[in-house]
Amino acid sequence: MFTRTALALALALLLALPATAQDFEKGMAAAKRGDHATALKEWRPLAEQGDAKAQLALGFMYLKAKGMPLDNSEAAKWLEKEALQGNAMAQVTLGIMYLKGKGMAPDNREAAKWFEKAALQGNAM
Repeated sequence: MFTRTALALALALLLALPATAQDFEKGMAAAKRGDHATALKEWRPLAEQGDAKAQLALGFMYLKAKGMPLDNSEAAKWLEKEALQGNAMAQVTLGIMYLKGKGMAPDNREAAKWFEKAALQGNAM
């Protein structure tokens, strides 16, 4: 019984992984054609589940006001989630946001922390 249940669970997880990638790609295709509402619909659930690419995309949607009002605080929230997963682009962007006080109080130390993390990966501003 346990083996059948474990096998069924493993199969379900394997089938779900391509769907996640497919949903991200649906969001990307929608964003490229300017359909930001569909991109948001596809990416938000993925971002909430911890999908790194979706978190980065959502952060930039808020930062660039694509399909929604500009919201630097919300952008920072999503970019920080991605930055903590090691994405250098998110780290640099978050550093700039801290430096300029976009979405949070200006904080040079916090900005330097994120710039250093990105630089250690070879991504210097």
